[in-house]
Amino acid sequence: MSAFDYTQAFDAALAMLHREGRYREFADICRIKGRFPRAMLRGMGVEREVTVWCSNDYLGMGQHSAVLAAMHRALDQVGAGSGGTRNISGTTHYHVELERELADLHGKEAALLFNSGYMANEAALSTLARLLPGCVIFSDELNHASMIEGIRHGRCEKHVWRHNGLADLEVKLRSVDAARPKLIAFESVYSMDGDIAPIAEICDLAERYGALTYLDEVHAVGMYGLHGGGIAERDGLLDRINIIEGTLAKAFGLMGGYIAANAKIIDTIRSFAPGFIFTTSLPPVIAAGATASIRHLKRSQTERALQKKHAALLTAQLKAHALPVAETPSHIVPVIVGDPVKCKALTGRLLDEHAIYVQPINFPTVPKGTERLRLTPGPLHGELEIARLVNALDRLWGEMMLKRAA
Repeated sequence: MSAFDYTQAFDAALAMLHREGRYREFADICRIKGRFPRAMLRGMGVEREVTVWCSNDYLGMGQHSAVLAAMHRALDQVGAGSGGTRNISGTTHYHVELERELADLHGKEAALLFNSGYMANEAALSTLARLLPGCVIFSDELNHASMIEGIRHGRCEKHVWRHNGLADLEVKLRSVDAARPKLIAFESVYSMDGDIAPIAEICDLAERYGALTYLDEVHAVGMYGLHGGGIAERDGLLDRINIIEGTLAKAFGLMGGYIAANAKIIDTIRSFAPGFIFTTSLPPVIAAGATASIRHLKRSQTERALQKKHAALLTAQLKAHALPVAETPSHIVPVIVGDPVKCKALTGRLLDEHAIYVQPINFPTVPKGTERLRLTPGPLHGELEIARLVNALDRLWGEMMLKRAA
């Protein structure tokens, strides 16, 4: 009997991705300090400047002078790494200070840092599911993959409710014994379509049926609310949300994830979540930069105001050229292509012919038939960059015979 052909199995899996237009290629880019959204693209021995239109550094805080200065100070003071897990030697004053800042941002008693938003969701949800006897989790159908994984690993009963569908959520809540512990997991800003959850109404249902609320604000923290506390802060709902999950890797411009809640919930997850207990903590230099970023955005409205202005301008210009932009109430500007092969070809031509870098968003990130460009205009994208992008898209849309808006 011949041995299993591992290479053939890997080749077949990759070939399927190529056929479906879903094979991902990474661009070798380096952002240019002080000139974001400009970056240097490297490839085939050549370097050239491009404009980045798909960064999750929504407000350009990864380039902010206050953030960089805080990181330089921390690096000079304590060096590079954290030295271990939080339980061994990885809890520095920088971590403690950042958690206090995050708790204050969301009006909670405490916060807990993780190395990514993915880890925060997976660890928190799986731990809650395991520790609450007979727990039932109600999950919005468009929740992040990390939330889905956390719920799966918790091995509890789950009910998936229609996206932002309050009636469907209530039917499912009503079907479960009132005495059982329940948790409603959902997001504020859904990053692919840019729509926003009806948070107040979900809280109404949670209170009516005795459920905890778990709100993923990763695409909203820093972006909304007077202090950047997210949609829940903007809408005055912080006190009605039991657990808020967020990230330091998007609007705050660094990396890492966190949860904020009452002290008892935070202590429980800190004490039981393997994803927290057995992971080396974030480097102090990252924690220092994140703290500086949060503090700046708590005071400054400039970055948010410019981002909002540029998102509105980009959307208006795309509409004026009959390009199929989906109008959203958020900072996300999706342009629907509707075909994975054409979507990838379009982004390739944008890069090759116009020095515009946008990654194609294909299945499984979005449903088949809704493949798109996910544009993220920021405060540092000026009117000239917006005009260049729209003109390039208009030209390529015609040349590639893509479907325009009605």
